[in-house]
Amino acid sequence: MDPQKILDYGAKLIVIFMCIPIHEYAHAWAATKLGDDTPRYQGRLSLNPLAHLDPIGALCIFFIGFGWGKPVQVNPIRFKNYRKGMALTAAAGPISNIIMGLIGIVLYKLFYVLYIVHYSIAFYYVSLILYYFTAINVGLAVFNLIPIPPLDGSKVLFVFLPDKAVEFFYRYQMYFFIGLFVLLYVGILNTPINWLSNQILNFISWLASLPYMPFVG
Repeated sequence: MDPQKILDYGAKLIVIFMCIPIHEYAHAWAATKLGDDTPRYQGRLSLNPLAHLDPIGALCIFFIGFGWGKPVQVNPIRFKNYRKGMALTAAAGPISNIIMGLIGIVLYKLFYVLYIVHYSIAFYYVSLILYYFTAINVGLAVFNLIPIPPLDGSKVLFVFLPDKAVEFFYRYQMYFFIGLFVLLYVGILNTPINWLSNQILNFISWLASLPYMPFVG
């Protein structure tokens, strides 16, 4: 099989069984810490991928390159502050992806150095997989922060909007979701998502390089 196809399938499996489950677990963890035990009662406070797997969303990832996990349900009336609680719970998912991306880029640099030193093809492929892992997580974080319902970014945006605007977004969120699919299909969002993902990727790559700077030059 073509190595590129193997990497592509491997990347999709990483998204389905690692990136999305940790993303959804982060939502559940944040909601629980903020006072809502709904995710715990529903078995979502778990790193078990099966607890967060949406079969249709997983199939979409494989066949169209875009999909989703099972949304974490929360009861916002349990939060001390409804809007801030929703925003922090929503932001926890993308933040978890950025953290995973930072861990991934640190490991990528380590294994890439090992590849250069030992010139082992095994280290090369491990470093390549880790770079894919990092890029995927950064891309997921950026995508989920788009302020279009029902993505996480919309719930962060709601903190700054008046009640009538929030009600409007919730009332018509299905139409926004359909519109999001259309924008993705025609590729309008590709350029801004890729640009911002590259900026974040460059930044965390720079952060991961800091420990090596005293030894450079």
